[in-house]
Amino acid sequence: MSEPVIICRCEDITLKEIQEFIKQGTYTLEELKRECRCGMGPCQGRTCTPLIAQELATTLKTSIAGIAVPTFRPPAAPISLGALAPGDDHD
Repeated sequence: MSEPVIICRCEDITLKEIQEFIKQGTYTLEELKRECRCGMGPCQGRTCTPLIAQELATTLKTSIAGIAVPTFRPPAAPISLGALAPGDDHD
């Protein structure tokens, strides 16, 4: 028995899982991202997005240029309130 092919290492998502989502009607990278969190790990999709786009293009019988790229947002990091509105020395 062969090992599963990991397509998104950050979120541990296999090629078979991606293929199942596509069979169920998930036809865009954005939808796949919402369904299974692919592209939402530490690499922010730099590794898996091209692989998943190729799988979508193959399944949908289109060119990879026809696959819409999902919205990229910068990672958020918590900051202290003091960093936004530092108080006086008397506070």
